[in-house]
Amino acid sequence: MKFIWVILLIALAAGGCTTRSKARAQEQAAFLAGQNAALQQEQEQAPSVTIMGPVQNPKVPWVAGLTLTQAIATANYLDSRAPKQIIITRDGESATLDPNVLLNGAVVPLEAGDMVELRP
Repeated sequence: MKFIWVILLIALAAGGCTTRSKARAQEQAAFLAGQNAALQQEQEQAPSVTIMGPVQNPKVPWVAGLTLTQAIATANYLDSRAPKQIIITRDGESATLDPNVLLNGAVVPLEAGDMVELRP
């Protein structure tokens, strides 16, 4: 009988006791972790445009009517020099654009999934 008590005491010491407040805190942490994972997954699945080059935010959320100029501004272009070349890739096909076209006021619409490469 003494042997069983010793085993129970060892099991209790190893497993520890969980208080209600500790259990609630663990439940809340698990809930928040699940919420954050779901939010991150939702953001990853949201339509976007990828801007490659010297930018602060390479993933730009796509919205209807998004233009190349708006996407570059949203990505926050960091280089002090204007890009010398802009390459837009859509569905595996690439098109090169002269940046002066944008400076002359041309509107270049983007689609979800487009990749834009800015070459300084």
